[in-house]
Amino acid sequence: MRIDAHQHYWKIKRGDYGWITPELPVLYRDFMPADLEPLLQAHQLDGSIIVQAAPTAEETDFILSIADNAPSVLGVVGWLDLFDPDHYQVYTRFRQNPKFKGFRIMIQDMPDAYRILEPGFVEALRQYAEEDVPVDLLLAANQIDAVLKLLERVPDLRGVIDHIAKPPVRNKEIEIWTQYMRALAKHPQIYCKLSGMVTEGEHDRWSKEDFVPYIRTVIDLFGPDRVMFGSDWPVCLLAADYAEVVDLLAGSLPEAWGDAERERLFGGNAKDFYKL
Repeated sequence: MRIDAHQHYWKIKRGDYGWITPELPVLYRDFMPADLEPLLQAHQLDGSIIVQAAPTAEETDFILSIADNAPSVLGVVGWLDLFDPDHYQVYTRFRQNPKFKGFRIMIQDMPDAYRILEPGFVEALRQYAEEDVPVDLLLAANQIDAVLKLLERVPDLRGVIDHIAKPPVRNKEIEIWTQYMRALAKHPQIYCKLSGMVTEGEHDRWSKEDFVPYIRTVIDLFGPDRVMFGSDWPVCLLAADYAEVVDLLAGSLPEAWGDAERERLFGGNAKDFYKL
């Protein structure tokens, strides 16, 4: 099974997406399954995982409703407010839908990433870790330290780092990011999505060579069984079309990788992680 493990759908008029403004004309329109499905078919992908793009339960309800009517949607990663004492009731409602596969924590949007270490937040994650719920972690490179401290408190968390933790590709800085990623990779239940990379480079003049060191580092640290392909479509359109995203990753893999490793990257690992 070939899977795009990270993409989004949205309808602008819903009003959930404060970060999508008319100043981003490429993104400031609706994106729905009819837009993506031809691209999935063109790249022999069996389906995709929708990931939330707004911090509201209403948006999770919206993407779950899309999943109900789109066979190409294999799973949904929603949103939960773990600072809300009623988060588990919301989770219980979401999981009644068989396509709900987990939730995402938007650490990137927190002014203080260390808020995830507050006792109530940690206790909530411990509860989901006990239930082996998959959790996406959206963070920037300068927030990895907070996540490492979180994993000390919740060592059994089944997590995946989105967008390789957004390293400073434009500045070609890699050493500090590598040290932090090495520490993350020591947690055997943490995976990493090779997604969202093109938008970290120069949008209008990136090259494959900009990303190869980061891709190879992730693969070296996490191995072939804990990495996933994700397009981050349609956000990727700020810098690259779908084919360019696929080709960038496929063309940057280690020469020693064969069909087995590629199958894990392009679907097998996502299938296991999200329990599809």
